[in-house]
Amino acid sequence: MDVVDLTGDGGVMKRIVKRARPDALAPSDSLAVVDVHYEGTLADTGAVFDSSREDNAVFTFELGRGSVIRAWECAIKTMQVGEIAEIICKPDYAYGAEGSPPEIPPNATLVFEVELMDCKPRKGSTVNSVVAEKAKLDELRREREAAAAIREEEKKKREDAKAAAAARLQEKLNAKKGGKGKSSKSKASQ
Repeated sequence: MDVVDLTGDGGVMKRIVKRARPDALAPSDSLAVVDVHYEGTLADTGAVFDSSREDNAVFTFELGRGSVIRAWECAIKTMQVGEIAEIICKPDYAYGAEGSPPEIPPNATLVFEVELMDCKPRKGSTVNSVVAEKAKLDELRREREAAAAIREEEKKKREDAKAAAAARLQEKLNAKKGGKGKSSKSKASQ
């Protein structure tokens, strides 16, 4: 699959390993709490430095709170539940020269394989508000699909009208040709 530059400067690159279902939820302002499984490796050596899979513990955090590295904030917003992605992050979007955990060398490029397991409303939000937002998004999708169907129908009607006009014009041309031929035969026989 293609690698996408999420930051425009090569700082965070994403490659989808497994796509989510088309109707899968995605993180949003009202679904900002996410559950992920991940495995982090050093790009240079491939050595694993952290993994939620070792003890099968789902890692939960809230997007937009600065509780994870910038690369995750950027990349996980682009994912859908069920998607697995490889996220390659340069040091400026990871830990940089300072603040790295001891098992990560300073200025290391990191590779994370992340699976988005779930996204939920933040505390204080209600499930009803999330359901209402999903219903609104579904309605917008249906409206777009209906508008596209109407445009397609109008296009077909225009094409049919052009074809009918061309057929009428051809009939007139054929009638004129046939009419001239009959006139000259009539005059010749007289």
